[in-house]
Amino acid sequence: MSASPIQQAAASTPARLPGFSIGPVDVAPGLVLAPMSGVTDSPFRRLVKLASGDAVGLVVSEFISIELLTQRQLRMAVRMSFAESERPVAVQLYGSDPERMAEAARVVEGAGVDLLDINCGCPAPKIVRRGGGAGLLRDLPQIARILDATVAAVKIPVTIKIRNGWCENTVNALDTLRVAEEHGAQAIAVHGRTRMQLYRGVADWEVVRAMKAAARIPVLGSGDVLTASDALDRFVTTGCDGVMIGRGAINNPWIFRQIADEVAGREPFAPTWRDTIAVLRAYRGMLDALYPPKVAPGRMRMMLSRLLKGFHYAPDTRVTCLKMKDPGDMLDHLEAVCAALGVLDVRRSIGVSSGDGEAEAA
Repeated sequence: MSASPIQQAAASTPARLPGFSIGPVDVAPGLVLAPMSGVTDSPFRRLVKLASGDAVGLVVSEFISIELLTQRQLRMAVRMSFAESERPVAVQLYGSDPERMAEAARVVEGAGVDLLDINCGCPAPKIVRRGGGAGLLRDLPQIARILDATVAAVKIPVTIKIRNGWCENTVNALDTLRVAEEHGAQAIAVHGRTRMQLYRGVADWEVVRAMKAAARIPVLGSGDVLTASDALDRFVTTGCDGVMIGRGAINNPWIFRQIADEVAGREPFAPTWRDTIAVLRAYRGMLDALYPPKVAPGRMRMMLSRLLKGFHYAPDTRVTCLKMKDPGDMLDHLEAVCAALGVLDVRRSIGVSSGDGEAEAA
């Protein structure tokens, strides 16, 4: 097998991460913010773009129920919101009914997004019980019917995200790949665990390598990419077109920039506490613009909690901030503490996120 673009790039310095295309949509570089339920709303996606800039090739929304979306519920409209700065942007849908999926796909296309992704990998029991998410991996003909209906309904590219299989005895990622290709999917992403593994154990990227070797469409890999080195290793060892990063971006939204730095032979960017406060202030403004006043403080506390995990100078600062009700007060207190300690320009020590109980959509 000839060397992939990333394998060639890894052998030369300076270099840039290569990209790939999904129909008319260019994903450059091949680094994708993975869909995560309860996490990848528009403000979080924009925070990641603010932190990592053009090192993010594509962002994907948290998954959206086709049943609720086709009922035109306001809450779903908010979850589907995106800003022009996020492009290219994909919206991920989940469900099991082909006609309803097609109807929801038309709604998504009408919102102006670049790509539509179908969730065939979420392991959550409440999703699987209704035949969606990873439950579809036990019914490949149903995936075919969903793809046929959806691809016929829209002009934007349709992609799917899967897992290796339902369990270790039914690893059918290659079979799912063939169904995806034959029924119009223009890219496929695979999380390297089975549904029954949930998020336990280690992601199996050998399946990603095998899929890439057999595929006619772009193949993206996902699972356990928590550092820049992890991402580069996955590119080199599997030859995949793209790497999806989920949990690794939760408390380190600079990870995409750090990967690009490593490929280019630069010292990976290490944010200061001043940088951290700046992105948090920008994030607050994004929350205020999208959510009602009663929602924004809770989202702010979640983000502040993640990004303060590496703040060891005054352990009570995190607790104090999280007890505050006003996001502005939280940030003012953090900045005052950093200034008093003289650490505003100190580089952060970013720990590895375990996901804080939130999981990737697939």
